Amino acid sequence: MNRKFMSLMLAVLMVMTVVLAGCAKNEEPKAAMTKAAQQAMSMESYEMKSSFIIEDLQMNVGMVEDDPTMTQAMTMLKNAELTLSGVYQAEPQQTEMRMGINLKGDLAMTFNVDMVMTTDMLYVKVPNIPTMPLPEDLVGKYLAIDLKELAEEAGEEFDPAMLDTEKNQKFATEVMNALLSEYDQEKYFKEVAVKDANLPEGVEAKQVVQFFVTNDNIKEAIDTLVNQAAPKILDIAAKEEYRTLLGLTQEDIDIAKEELNNVDQGEFEEAMTEMQQYLKINNFNINTAVNKDDFPVYQDMAMNVEITEPETDESMKIAVKGSTQYSKINEPQTFVVGIPEGDNVVTLDELEQMGW
Repeated sequence: MNRKFMSLMLAVLMVMTVVLAGCAKNEEPKAAMTKAAQQAMSMESYEMKSSFIIEDLQMNVGMVEDDPTMTQAMTMLKNAELTLSGVYQAEPQQTEMRMGINLKGDLAMTFNVDMVMTTDMLYVKVPNIPTMPLPEDLVGKYLAIDLKELAEEAGEEFDPAMLDTEKNQKFATEVMNALLSEYDQEKYFKEVAVKDANLPEGVEAKQVVQFFVTNDNIKEAIDTLVNQAAPKILDIAAKEEYRTLLGLTQEDIDIAKEELNNVDQGEFEEAMTEMQQYLKINNFNINTAVNKDDFPVYQDMAMNVEITEPETDESMKIAVKGSTQYSKINEPQTFVVGIPEGDNVVTLDELEQMGW
């Protein structure tokens, strides 16, 4: 075997190693989604933008058709859009968020609500809502809500641990692991080619994973949630550090466990079988785009379901879409509003003195 042949084989081996290393980055769909969920809980700062749209909403139900108010509300909600955009950092804890609401129909309106949150304070900018005229000297100012005082006035004890970001992330990670571990990869997960995932411009992903539920697996999916995942999640919530976080007592956990253990499996099976007669899932999936660092940089969901009562022919159809995009993960963040102060702030006491 001459030296040239050896060199050629070595070159081929090196190329294969690089190719295989690249392929190895794409994990099995379920494992990739689980790791992405864990990584999401470790994000110490980020920018985000999110939207949620009701694309279709139809109800062929007597109480709706006979009530003009309900009909008007349905019209407003159809094509309604909720948007969220903001910046978050864990240390020191600070969040800026803008929520936008866009309603359609005869009472169409659009308005934004700006919010700032720190460890123990919440600031909400008083919006200009056309159907709710507020004093001009109040609109545009930030309503300062002291979370500790608010809890005390409600007869409750304010526990800063409830806003402990690290503990919240740890709890969410354990719950997500417990939930995903119970769902079979072949039945609920699949990989979507990055080029076919319709990712927004600027989103760089190494892998896109889809979690889906269909008419064929909805019965098993609910059974898995109730009988396998839920008990594990309750065990996690029962840990002392998480009970405090959730504001629960051991008695609350025990009652929930007892109710879960007392579910009549015969009746449950009958209800699931009956559900399949009137529930039609046209589409239900969640796509998660994972970047090279295993962070979920983009996630979208689509749901289109129909419910028909066989005996009365009453029906409802709802179709919604939503998406969330993360950027500047674990980078220094820029806050536009900062912490409101001075004449730009109104306290709850001052609001009460104004007669509100």
